[in-house]
Amino acid sequence: MSVFAPTASTRPRFEHFARAGFAARGAVYVLVGALALLASIGSGLGDVGGGKSALRTLLGQPFGALLLGAVGLGLVFFAAWRLVSALTDADDHGTSAKGLSVRVLHVLSGVVNGALAVTALHLALGFGASGGDDDAARDWTAWLLSQPFGQWLVGAIGLGIVAGGAFHLWKGFRGDVLKRLSVPAARRSIALAVGRAGYAARGVVFGVIGVFLVTAAIRADSSEAKGLGGALQALEEQPYGWALLALVAAGLAAFGAFGVVQALWRRIDAPDLDDARRAMDDIARKART
Repeated sequence: MSVFAPTASTRPRFEHFARAGFAARGAVYVLVGALALLASIGSGLGDVGGGKSALRTLLGQPFGALLLGAVGLGLVFFAAWRLVSALTDADDHGTSAKGLSVRVLHVLSGVVNGALAVTALHLALGFGASGGDDDAARDWTAWLLSQPFGQWLVGAIGLGIVAGGAFHLWKGFRGDVLKRLSVPAARRSIALAVGRAGYAARGVVFGVIGVFLVTAAIRADSSEAKGLGGALQALEEQPYGWALLALVAAGLAAFGAFGVVQALWRRIDAPDLDDARRAMDDIARKART
């Protein structure tokens, strides 16, 4: 047996890591949603920002550094789970166009959450973290625009994010949000409600982020790009923006709560790390040819 393949003793470890990751990502969304909701009602206690802003707020609380360290470590686990499960196809998405698209999105999710994990750990260790979600979005957009066919690349990514937002909206209203979950019968109705609200809110936010990215591509201007915080601020600036922001913020908090549901009851198959190694070798081989 390869030392890279999970044994009976390592499989539970993978599962625990993944569950801790879902809970950590959920905690970040609860923070983002709660702070934006407080800001929308003018409480003076909230903040319309993204993940980095929420993490900085957490640092100011009692035992903030300890909490940030736990969230950061959980996000490391979540990022690792997303990357390895996408490579090994642990969730059986397959190699169809749809399946590969989902797996690519999971890789991107792993990268984004990995970067957020670094921010959380830097803050917890007292190193600080410069910039915000919008700054990061503008930086990588500027880098992409500087590449050959950069405008087309940015536009394609923006359209992909808009499509992802539309899929999340569909999933929130009509999709099976409890797929891959073994929720007890007594909890299914509340899990379904928070899941639908959460996916719908994420769909709105993804759509806004995608539209700004397409605009950045058309104008060849990276300053048009926005992250989660910028998308929420854009919603707030619309007519009746406070109400729109409140609805979306409540939905994001619901998505965070759904992360706890996933941490408790998601069916998780430990990936075969031999498969991950072979997949990475295949990617490297194809890149060389």
